[in-house]
Amino acid sequence: MWLMSPFQTYLVGGAVRDRLLGLPVQDRDWVVVGASPADLLAAGYQPVGKDFPVFLHPETHEEVALARTERKTAAGYHGFAFHAAPDVTLEQDLARRDLTINAMAEDGAGQVIDPYGGQRDLAAKVLRHVSPAFAEDPVRILRLARFAARFADFTVAPETVALMRAMVAAGEVDALVAERVWQELSRGLMERRPSRMIEVLREAGALAKLLPEVEALFGVPQPEAHHPEVDTGVHLLMVLDQCARLQAPLTVRYASLCHDLGKGTTRKEELPRHIAHEVRSEKLARALSARWKVPTDCRELAELVAREHTHVHQSGGFSAEARLRLLERCDAWRRPERFAELLWACECDARGRLGLEARDYPQRERLLADLRATQAVDLAAASAAAIARGAQGPAIGAAVKAARLQALRSFTDAG
Repeated sequence: MWLMSPFQTYLVGGAVRDRLLGLPVQDRDWVVVGASPADLLAAGYQPVGKDFPVFLHPETHEEVALARTERKTAAGYHGFAFHAAPDVTLEQDLARRDLTINAMAEDGAGQVIDPYGGQRDLAAKVLRHVSPAFAEDPVRILRLARFAARFADFTVAPETVALMRAMVAAGEVDALVAERVWQELSRGLMERRPSRMIEVLREAGALAKLLPEVEALFGVPQPEAHHPEVDTGVHLLMVLDQCARLQAPLTVRYASLCHDLGKGTTRKEELPRHIAHEVRSEKLARALSARWKVPTDCRELAELVAREHTHVHQSGGFSAEARLRLLERCDAWRRPERFAELLWACECDARGRLGLEARDYPQRERLLADLRATQAVDLAAASAAAIARGAQGPAIGAAVKAARLQALRSFTDAG
């Protein structure tokens, strides 16, 4: 339903873009032209914006922004001064937006206002900046990369790539705050082809600044017997797209991003093997998470996957004792949901290899079955029996472990 207003009100941005693409419209952004903050307040709109004039519509409670221009005043995301007044035109407001496909508006009659060629670029499937003002906000590099992951068949205009490279060279990316970087990275990881985000950031030179641990993976060889794609960076891109294919949650996608970071630090004389890369990967994942203030659930899973993914892959040949130790290291009984996500990430890793995208991954179901078998052990009864035999302290824990091992052996023999 169109938002009714006594002012000149336009639907803008992503809602117009998605309607033209035939996609579901998730969020609607509105701009009012020809009004002042006092006009909106007098009409019953409620102010909510801190940095610039944004109001809630008195009936629909949707957000409405006054048409505005902006001027760069300092480095970084917050370094802007905004001007919102009745004399700001719709075209001026649209000119400050990032991409042409996001710089369109629609009036109440359904007429599209497109002063910067957004419809042309939609048809050509091109991501192009609206104006040189794009360079004033480094977050836009991340946003563009995220859009590339969403609209995976779109290319980035050469002049836009050149502008992003110039921004990186000028140090604009260095001023980004952790919260905004994580916000855009996490959203990009959840798009339908997250590999495109990494590719675009790399092409712009921003990946080496934001995720140098990931940049370091490109050009690093791996044993072809296990990795027909050979290049570790290419493998990572394939793993991320497998995450999307298997509809993995953000925790799994972030862990997959970090799972092989240690391979970027393998000494040249050890290549193409990567001995003990898991330990290095865990350490690098921890540092990356700290730098961008990654949420705890993503951080913890990333470290676990980095450390244990090779063991999970090899678990098909493990004895019951070795599989029990794997469950112990993963804290699987206390954190079964996280253990399941570990296995999800490992499956994405196993399938993110050239020609092996549809391979079976029995380790996932096998280890989940192992967990269920050991969860069925009556821990209270095992402890009570040990105490009745005179066991104390660590001996009681050993009895519980023995009961779990026996359950695992019985399950293995039955299988």
